[in-house]
Amino acid sequence: QVQLVESGGGLAQPGGSLRLSCAASGFTFSSYVMSWARQAPGKGLEWVSGIYSDGSDTYYADSVKGRFTISRDNAKNTVYLQMNSLKPEDTALYYCAARWDYGLGYPALNEYDYWGQGTQVTVSS
Repeated sequence: QVQLVESGGGLAQPGGSLRLSCAASGFTFSSYVMSWARQAPGKGLEWVSGIYSDGSDTYYADSVKGRFTISRDNAKNTVYLQMNSLKPEDTALYYCAARWDYGLGYPALNEYDYWGQGTQVTVSS
């Protein structure tokens, strides 16, 4: 049974930090592109960050570049999102997603095979 379980969300103050984790099971994690996406209240799903199956490449949306860092540990079947210098506009439900790495770059969000249930991040003073 495939599972993606996010954790690490919560309430942070502006300028603060949070580290999200996504634990995967039920598929060959090391063969999958992993991404984080988020959905703010009343808005559409936004791709935040991605990482190739072997960790050789990463992607960041302009809105988080320089503040967020994606990483993965294939031995632990886990992908992380370190979020620093948080802003109120980072408030959203954060999802991790997995897609088989065909070696063709990052897939569109609607092409991902598996999704987690999400973890809420709220940035407020």
